Amino acid sequence: MIPEGLRYHKEHEWVRQDGQQVTLGISDFAQEALGDVVFVDLPQIGTVMEQDQEIGEVESTKATSSIYSPVSGKIVQVNTDLQDHPEHLNKDPYGQGWIVVLELSNPAEVDGLMTAAQYQEFISSQS
Repeated sequence: MIPEGLRYHKEHEWVRQDGQQVTLGISDFAQEALGDVVFVDLPQIGTVMEQDQEIGEVESTKATSSIYSPVSGKIVQVNTDLQDHPEHLNKDPYGQGWIVVLELSNPAEVDGLMTAAQYQEFISSQS
C-alpha cells in the first residue's frame, strides 16, 4: 500500500511535508527490493543537500543502495535509532523507519514529486 499525503521520488524515497520541513524515508517498494536491512549510513545534522544528491546508504542482505534527497535543504534531524535498529526500514518504512528531517530551501520542489497515484503507476511500469 502506498500512503496518500506523501510525495515520492523516482529513486523510491518519500517525503512528508510539514510547513518548511519534510521528513524523508524510503518506500515500502524500496525496502521490499532491498530485503533485510542490516545497516544505514546516516548523514550529519547541518549537512546541506541539493535535490537528487546522495544522502546516505542502506545495506541489506542483498545489496547496498544509495538514498537520495528528493528535495534541497538542510538536515535538521537524523533518526539515530536506525543505527541500532535498521530493521525499522523493513518493518515500518513510513513510520519508525524515517531517515532524516530537512528544512526546505526550495519548497516548490515538493510539488514536482509524484503523488501516491503517480508513484503507483511509476512502480507498476518498472516491473
